[in-house]
Amino acid sequence: MKRIAVLVLILACVGGLYAHPHFRKEVTADLEGAKATITYRTTPSNEAHIGNVAVGSFVTPRGPSLNLSADVMAGSTKIAAGDYTIGVVRKADKDWAIALFPGRLGRGQTPSASELIELDSMFSANDGNAEHMLLDITPGHGKFEGRAVLTLKFGSLTCAGALS
Repeated sequence: MKRIAVLVLILACVGGLYAHPHFRKEVTADLEGAKATITYRTTPSNEAHIGNVAVGSFVTPRGPSLNLSADVMAGSTKIAAGDYTIGVVRKADKDWAIALFPGRLGRGQTPSASELIELDSMFSANDGNAEHMLLDITPGHGKFEGRAVLTLKFGSLTCAGALS
């Protein structure tokens, strides 16, 4: 009887894993000669966690990365070719900005603000809901018209930062 109970528990856990998959995603865009590739693993949006993030903190859910094959200019900021960890910085209670950390961060590692490249960003909490984190590079609108934009969507939070 105990064996059956243990087997049922194991099957329930395994079934739960398959019911909620997390998988690797890759998005690639050509930014006027520079290939930009975002790589990330899906993660459920947890807005309760977001509410606990202190102003000034850098957050990088599951460490998404950006690889640039060549230098790009983000406004007046030169972003060198290479690998970056993508994250967001809490600017105020209801304001966030996209930021890049040069290289990869280890689990639990927190960079200093001086190490981050903060992109010119727009934040919204009114663009619908994403049950899992979504990242993309899209054509900009509004103040980002005519520019390539890195967008991170997490629950009801949308943060977009200009990459060109």
